[in-house]
Amino acid sequence: MKSELLLLLMLVVFTQTAVAQFPGMPQGRTEEKTMTSKVLGVERNYSVYLPKSYHSEPDRQYPILYLLHGVFDTNKGWQERGHLQDVANRLINSEEAVEMIVVLPDAGTEWNGYFNMDGWPYETYFFEEFLPFIENTYRVKEGKENRAIAGLSMGGGGTLVYAQKHPEMFSSAYALSALTTLGEGEGLNQQDPKFAELNRTVRENSAVQFVADADEATKEKLRTVRWYVDCGDDDFLLEANIAFVQEMKKAQIPLQFRVRDGGHEWEYWHSGLYEVLKFVSFGFSRRAE
Repeated sequence: MKSELLLLLMLVVFTQTAVAQFPGMPQGRTEEKTMTSKVLGVERNYSVYLPKSYHSEPDRQYPILYLLHGVFDTNKGWQERGHLQDVANRLINSEEAVEMIVVLPDAGTEWNGYFNMDGWPYETYFFEEFLPFIENTYRVKEGKENRAIAGLSMGGGGTLVYAQKHPEMFSSAYALSALTTLGEGEGLNQQDPKFAELNRTVRENSAVQFVADADEATKEKLRTVRWYVDCGDDDFLLEANIAFVQEMKKAQIPLQFRVRDGGHEWEYWHSGLYEVLKFVSFGFSRRAE
């Protein structure tokens, strides 16, 4: 038995070493791109992860995940600090996740925020311009079952609210350390007018209040989305995440809720990315294979 376990361990190590040493083996790649936004009136950056068969199978279409960053960050955060490419390749190669396109939008730099603010109509941009642009540019499978959304912190709140407002568009929504709501007087950099505007829109787009105010027809639509809330036990947003979970349970909307060891930091989000990609894979149509 011990010899069999040792042989299995050696095989795993050899496989991982072979992938690292032979770059000619097919691997997914992340690319940095830009697009012109008429809605925002600026050039916007984005990153896109294309799976290993994307260029070798030009007739194949793929499910898509929109992965949102947090405040003070850009589209590069998930790649540079969350190691998206490495995590995605590892899970896809081990068949723990399906081949998918992962898009990293940029809601930072000049402004921060996923909602419409005075001078920054980002939510309008995302749904009316960015998402159609992406899905017309890349070979994306059509339908709710082939589209998911996830994010951390500010992007976790954006994930929940986007899926709440558009449950017909997303099969899964995974929120890490989510900024689910803000009380009066709470928020970041309140002396900065741009952050004051961000704080206002978070309060007005409270994911917690959305569920509390939902009628039965809305709740039924929310039940068509697979929800996952993941927050560290030392995270300052834990209580806000618990408040969201409690409202979802009152409304009898199924969701998964995990509290793991950790805080509001990249070590936590990087480790959570493994579960994100596996979770959304189950939500995608298995025809994606």
